[in-house]
Formats: sequence, C-alpha cells, structure tokens
Amino acid sequence: MKALITGISGFVGSHLAEYLLQETDWQVAGTIFGPETNIAALADRLELYPAELSRLEVMTFILERAQPDAIFHLAAQPLVSAAHRDPWGTLETNIRMNLNVLEGAARVCPDCRVLIVGSSEEYGLVAPEELPIDEETPLRPLNAYALSKVAQDLMGLQYHLTHRLHVIRARPFNHIGPRQRKGFVTPDFASQVAAIEAGLQPPIMEVGNLTARRDFSDVRDVVRAYVALIRRGEAGQVYNIGSGESHAVQEVLDALLALSRVPIEVRQDPARMRPSDVPDVVCDASRLRTQTGWQPTIPFEQSLRDVLDYWRGQVRQRA
Repeated sequence: MKALITGISGFVGSHLAEYLLQETDWQVAGTIFGPETNIAALADRLELYPAELSRLEVMTFILERAQPDAIFHLAAQPLVSAAHRDPWGTLETNIRMNLNVLEGAARVCPDCRVLIVGSSEEYGLVAPEELPIDEETPLRPLNAYALSKVAQDLMGLQYHLTHRLHVIRARPFNHIGPRQRKGFVTPDFASQVAAIEAGLQPPIMEVGNLTARRDFSDVRDVVRAYVALIRRGEAGQVYNIGSGESHAVQEVLDALLALSRVPIEVRQDPARMRPSDVPDVVCDASRLRTQTGWQPTIPFEQSLRDVLDYWRGQVRQRA
C-alpha cells in the first residue's frame, strides 16, 4: 500500500506520517507547503512533493508520479480566526484544493481510497438537547471555515455518487497534541505557560470566556481513526471522530497551570469575554467505533502534558 498525505508537514499530517511509518508497512508520500520542521526526522523515509494545490494540473502531476492506493486530504486553511478576517480566502483555498484532489483522483487513480477531512465545525449551532452530536445532526455552520468544510464534505459525497470514487468523509472534533500551532486554545495557553517558566513574559495570563465545553481528542488517536477509516470505512459514508466527553476551557487552563513550574496569575480580560455561540459540544462516534473497532487510548491529561512539554522545547530552542 502507498499513501499520499496532502499537508504532510502540518500538525495532523506529520503525526499521520509518523504513525504509518511506525505501525504499517505502507510507503508514504506527501505534499508540503511551508516549513518542514514537523517531518524533519522522517524526511529521508518520505516521498515529498513541494506544491501548492490550487491548480488541478499540479495535483494530477503529483498523483501520476505517486500512484497512491490511499489519499488522506489534510491540507487546508484551518483557523476560524483567519476565516473571520478573510472569509472568501478560506472558502476559495479549502474548496479549490478539495476539488483538485477529488478531480485528480477521478482522472488518475479512480480505484484509490480518498479520505476527506471535514470538521465538527460543520454542525455549528447545536442546542443542548441535541447532544451528543451524531452524523444525522443538522449542519448549521457559523463561520466561513465551517462552511468550507461543509462544501468539502458534500463534494466528497458528490464524487462518490457521480464518479464512484471510494470517498470516506470524516468529521473530527477538537484534537490537541504536540506540534499544534498557536491560534487554538490549548497551544495558546501552553505556549504562554512555557514562556512564563522561561522568564520570557510576566507571570500573568489574560483569558476570556472559560465556560465553553468541547470534545477534545489526542491527535495521535485521531490519525489512527483516519487509517481505520481508509481500511474499513464504507464508501460514501460520513464518520464523527471524538472522545464522547466534553471538557470546559477552564479545565484545560487549570490542568496546564497545575503542571507549571512557577506560580501564574490568571486575569479575566473583559475585552475577551465573549459568550460562546455553542456552550457545549459532545461527539457521538458510535458509527466509527462499531464499523472499525477504533477507540481513543490517550487520556486528556496526558495530551495536555505532552502539549506543554512540546512548547517547553520550542521555547528552549528559541531562547
């Protein structure tokens, strides 16, 4: 088997490449755009294609060269904050790349399996009585990033129906772990704790709304789910990926503060105190568990320890 991972040097892509090389006998290829730091230790075992995937001819060239049996499409603009600043840029980037992956696969490797990675953001506005969220929960996207993921999701279904491509659609809920960039709550908190420990900023953290609850999974569990879906997922089907438990943002902060080597003062910043549109998110991943046997294995607390240790290492390198 040979896998092609778009966005292989990113947060999730690097963990997926690592898992495939360590736990399978698959060959691994990938597209890269930007820094290669996350895959530096793996680079000599990877078939890499530096490329920006906004042009179909580039995608078809890569597929013709790589000849994959499985495609994991991870490349995307992933930040909701960036989508707020530039809605069309996010829509254009994510939809165009997704279209090129699917159209390229239909032309070059119509028998390969394709995993299209959406997001729990697709569900958007979910009422408390609708929890836990299963795959039949209505999609009510609340931002351009979420809308781009709905488009990717439905485009995957369309290519399955019209081109008979073996497309599997995933809707992962919040995932955390080493290598996640700033712009998400866990690395934002952990990077500040690490900087304070190193004396690079005052021992004060200013925070906003800590009451929102989210379903957090470890990225290393999520990539195992992706591989399980490529192996055993039903073509055309959609699968939630999550732990089935929610944690308040306050719990994330408290756990990281408990791990800190120095005292840190927390201050509520009124400018950041925006109420969450969705107070609680809980995933129902029964379909994934039943059809593939997947189970999460890494505890929430271990994920947070590993994230903080990662940012301690980043701070040491930059000091």
